[in-house]
Amino acid sequence: NGSVFYPKRDDFEDILEERRNSSDLRYALRCYIPVLYKELTPCKASELKSMVLQSDQLRYVINQVCKETGMAADEVQAEAAAILEEMAHRLQLSTIRFFAFTLSKVFKTLFRSICVNEEGIQRLQQAIHEHPVVLLPSHRSYMDFLLMSYILYTYDLALPVIAAGMDFMAMKFVGEMLRMSGAFFIRRSFGGDKLYWAVFSEYVKTMLKNGFAPVEFFLEGTRSRTCKSLTPKLGLLNIVMDPFLKGEVFDVSLVPVSISYERILEEALYARELLGVPKPKESTSGLFKARKVLSEDYGSIHVYFGQPVSVRSLAQNRVDRCQFNLIPRHIPRKPGEDIHSFVNDSAYRLVRAQEENMVLKPWVLLASLLLQNHHQMQVAEQKQEMALDELTEQAVWLRDLSRQYGAFLHWPGTVQAQSSFKTLLKINHGEPCSTVTPEEELLNQAVIILSCASYRNQALHIFLRPALLASAIHTASSSNKQEVYNSFSFLRNMFSNEFILCPGATVQDFEEACYLLVKTGALQINQQEFVVTERGHRTLGFLTRMLDPFLQGYQVVCRFLCEDATEGLTEKQFVPAVRKFIIRHILTGFCRLRYTEVLSSDLQKNSLAALLRLGAVQKLKGYVGVCHPCTSVCFDWLRQKQAS
Repeated sequence: NGSVFYPKRDDFEDILEERRNSSDLRYALRCYIPVLYKELTPCKASELKSMVLQSDQLRYVINQVCKETGMAADEVQAEAAAILEEMAHRLQLSTIRFFAFTLSKVFKTLFRSICVNEEGIQRLQQAIHEHPVVLLPSHRSYMDFLLMSYILYTYDLALPVIAAGMDFMAMKFVGEMLRMSGAFFIRRSFGGDKLYWAVFSEYVKTMLKNGFAPVEFFLEGTRSRTCKSLTPKLGLLNIVMDPFLKGEVFDVSLVPVSISYERILEEALYARELLGVPKPKESTSGLFKARKVLSEDYGSIHVYFGQPVSVRSLAQNRVDRCQFNLIPRHIPRKPGEDIHSFVNDSAYRLVRAQEENMVLKPWVLLASLLLQNHHQMQVAEQKQEMALDELTEQAVWLRDLSRQYGAFLHWPGTVQAQSSFKTLLKINHGEPCSTVTPEEELLNQAVIILSCASYRNQALHIFLRPALLASAIHTASSSNKQEVYNSFSFLRNMFSNEFILCPGATVQDFEEACYLLVKTGALQINQQEFVVTERGHRTLGFLTRMLDPFLQGYQVVCRFLCEDATEGLTEKQFVPAVRKFIIRHILTGFCRLRYTEVLSSDLQKNSLAALLRLGAVQKLKGYVGVCHPCTSVCFDWLRQKQAS
């Protein structure tokens, strides 16, 4: 279609093109001979369970539980077997074939194309043959794990076993179908259940060490409702690295996978969840009710399989594996600070790799512009051609800036950019509502704004570091480099729950931001002084406005804690109380809140986490209490930023 990718990376192939021109039944029933791990000893799913139950580690933990509880060994062994039975997958090729046929029909209806980088597939094929493999896809939709298995089946690669939440197991028929397609079900939290953790960790490690199949899980732990990356969870990553650290395997390959949707199926659902509408419970009936999505156009998907990351290489000069020789391997031990730091740094690096290979479409940039210029949404209705001309010019400017910052862009070539923009304006306009109360009208507007923000958020990782520097320049007491760095460091620390900012990398992020702004001609550094160039004012203005909704969100939470939260709140009470406070202030016009995004529960939770970490808020016996002096410091700084 004449589309262009910036910068040039692996070529993509549309796997739906062949599906539109040949039989889906023949595709589902074709000969499937995947490349397998070279040291694999073939075994059935039932044999895997026996290996887990007879393992030294599980036997050790069963003995520990017997001593602690006084239960008989047979009783604890039976409990372990029941946990494993509830958890384990029953991967069957016949079920995979059923899904291959069904998903071909569904995907051709929903999506224009599913594009996969073939070089990434070749790298993955080699990795699967050489070492145990862990697949780490980004997580934006329920569609992610179905899509991953569908792609691997298409390319004759070993089908993954997938960590899934218990919610899916409760779905009649569908839960069992997922289990037979490779899903194994785990609780959202284990608490202090030593036996459950032992069964779970040993099950995952047994599959990995034996090369039974690639293990797949989501580093972020849950779907991102905002379409920006979430802080990685370390539990499963600790487990899959353990066999290498203990010398049980030579290496483990971690493969980050970036899944970029032009439009996400759950888009409106996410926006409502962020405004306090409860998440619908997963159910088979709910799945059938959702059939109406089949009548809509969800554009294209790009799936980028990144470079396999060797755990052996990551650990070199970072981890002394000799420490694991001091006690028998089967005795569980809590990771030391050095191991925790290593796993944490690796997790952030892997999420950054996912971000860097996300494919950005034109309307991601357009959404970024529209959210900074709310009035253009109304103008676009009244004087559409004039507004679109202006937006197109701004979008082309932003496209060029994004390219210079290293964004992975998919831009229409021979297709007119304006046609893409008209589509986005139509999608994000929302449906007209009947007469409603002012609060309902505000929340309806917020759904549209948060849906639009989910597109903008896909590009945040590109602009984040320059935006932090632009905001730091804007608020620092002088243009001195050290003063600006201090402001940058404060901002970065405050937002480390909000964005993917690698721990201990403040200097590197500052230098990267300086490099990008100088390279693009927005900034000059003369004798330790920052000078914004004539052309740089437009760039820095755009970048500071990117962060403004987040700054105002944190400011309003500080204001709530200083003014309204006179008594302690539980964490469960916190978000509804803040939402009520914000709605009241917006409707009465008591304080100037320019961004409806501040109603997002994700933003409110992240700001609370930051204030707890910074010591501005204290957590006492399940209640959140305010440390007024610290909160006031944060509030004053944020208010200064908002005023400027």
